[in-house]
Amino acid sequence: MKRMIAMALAILMLCGCFAGCQSTDKPTVVVGYTIYAPMNYLDEAGELIGFDTDLAKAVFEGLGYQVIFQEIDWDSKYTDLESGAIDCVWNGFTANTADDDGVLRSEKVDFSYDYMENRQVIVCKKDLGELTAADLTGKVAAVESGSAGETYAGTFDGLTAKGFNKQTECLFEVNAGTADVAIVDAQLAKSYAGKGDYESLTIIDGLSSEVEFYAIGFKKGSDLTAKVNEQLEKLAADGTIAKLAQTYGVETTAITDFSDQK
Repeated sequence: MKRMIAMALAILMLCGCFAGCQSTDKPTVVVGYTIYAPMNYLDEAGELIGFDTDLAKAVFEGLGYQVIFQEIDWDSKYTDLESGAIDCVWNGFTANTADDDGVLRSEKVDFSYDYMENRQVIVCKKDLGELTAADLTGKVAAVESGSAGETYAGTFDGLTAKGFNKQTECLFEVNAGTADVAIVDAQLAKSYAGKGDYESLTIIDGLSSEVEFYAIGFKKGSDLTAKVNEQLEKLAADGTIAKLAQTYGVETTAITDFSDQK
């Protein structure tokens, strides 16, 4: 009898474990990103954090998805989306611009609501002084391949663009003296220039681009776009986006009202 009771209890425990596993099973969504503060970066413990990271977690948690973050080469973002290697690009993806081929990005991917303002800025060593557009003639600009910064570099006569895999690499090149300037996102530049290892770098405010807007990029026809937009509205209404913006110091550029984008 004791043996039968023990077996029955074991079966019940197995059933309970199975039911528990089933109840926590969620569909997955793969988010493509690159490393840079304050959007997606590693803290001292090696954990991925940042405004984009935490907002993605909040959005997909609300939609019932388990998030997997996949670091990508920015120049391969469209290929990764088309192949299904990632489900979206959520990493300071400038929506209101064209690529170097002249094709609007909005024709290549479906974009969510704009959720943050940004600009392309030029970073150089402080000892170069306040550069003008004319001063850029004959100089080398480090840019992230396939980025809005690379496109913006093409608007300056006589400036040669040299591509790298990451925006942070562009700052490193300027710091090392192997590039004259870097053209990167303002969000990133404000987090690095003039601080720590990049104390010698500064942003040339007078050469910044017009306002750009970040949005989340999805494969054309994805049903996630509308779902994410709906969740962004909820997180704006309950104050989550504003709180995250304050946490990561982007409260002046984060968008917390999407009513004019419907």
